[in-house]
Amino acid sequence: MATQHLSPALSAPAVSAAYPMAKPGYGKRSAPGQQPRTRDDFALLPTRERYVAGFVDHLPDGAAMSIKQLAKQLPLYGQQAISTALNALSVAGHLRRVRCAVGAGDETRWAFRTFWSRTARDNEWWTTYLATETAARTAAPAERPAASVPPAQALAAVPQQRTAPEATPTPAPAPAPAPENPTPATTPTAPAAPPTAPSPAYLALAELGRKDIRLALSADDCAALEEQAGEWLARGVTTDYLIASLTAGLPAQVDCPPRFVRRRLTDKIPPQLPDRPASPSTPAPRLLMECTDCGRPGQPEALPDGLCRPCRATHSAGGHPSPDPTEIAAVKAHMANLRTLLKTP
Repeated sequence: MATQHLSPALSAPAVSAAYPMAKPGYGKRSAPGQQPRTRDDFALLPTRERYVAGFVDHLPDGAAMSIKQLAKQLPLYGQQAISTALNALSVAGHLRRVRCAVGAGDETRWAFRTFWSRTARDNEWWTTYLATETAARTAAPAERPAASVPPAQALAAVPQQRTAPEATPTPAPAPAPAPENPTPATTPTAPAAPPTAPSPAYLALAELGRKDIRLALSADDCAALEEQAGEWLARGVTTDYLIASLTAGLPAQVDCPPRFVRRRLTDKIPPQLPDRPASPSTPAPRLLMECTDCGRPGQPEALPDGLCRPCRATHSAGGHPSPDPTEIAAVKAHMANLRTLLKTP
């Protein structure tokens, strides 16, 4: 538990406009539900931790949070001191470091984020919050935003209502007498339907004559063979494969190109392959918290205070690992030997 320190806090330097930002998806992320910023924030922390926390709190989201970058902006402390301060802020409940996989397939990479909360949170709060973030990442790929109407079109679609001054109503004019021989009203002609685009099978057949003049087909020939060529495409082959199969190994002379193409479409049709089972969608990877000190990944439950077990033991011991008794005995024996040598005339 943090104890109150009555020494005046050092004022953290203002955030420079040139402070480096992390790549998209990396860097600082502010946790929700924080209390408004006050002058007494981080009052229970030691001087160094208050100094670092005040600077991090004013960083914008997406700012680089590496120890090296923070040490460049905080000249009073080096990288080792900044690392120790971040460990203390993690134990105090102000930050958690996580990693998550972004991208798909061969483009997958790890993104590292530092979640920051001005208001100190306990381990249960951080565990629940990271579980909520994981659920949001899992549901995000299935959601599709609704089509939005551009503001200009939306304004144009709204009828413009104008307020006019009240006027005295005038009587409607009498209808004109109908002529004795009225002209019959003409029925508007429906617009002609636009021509349908030719199918890929038709275009492949039409391309044969350009690939080899011996297989030049007329428009009627292409229409007659279109259905048969479409069966090839229905079996998963491409139009390039279809054209190459029909034009490969042609005889020196083709007397009847339509008959020749029909025969090849029948004899060389590719086999029907079974439908491939749909590959199960890869679930969005869960956010993995990592140790604030050593970066070891793990579940939030296994990293209380944001530290793994070895780093937590080191932090509890005051920042220094417990010395090995064997090493202590060896050092004492070495020093005793040196004293003996100094006494020898």
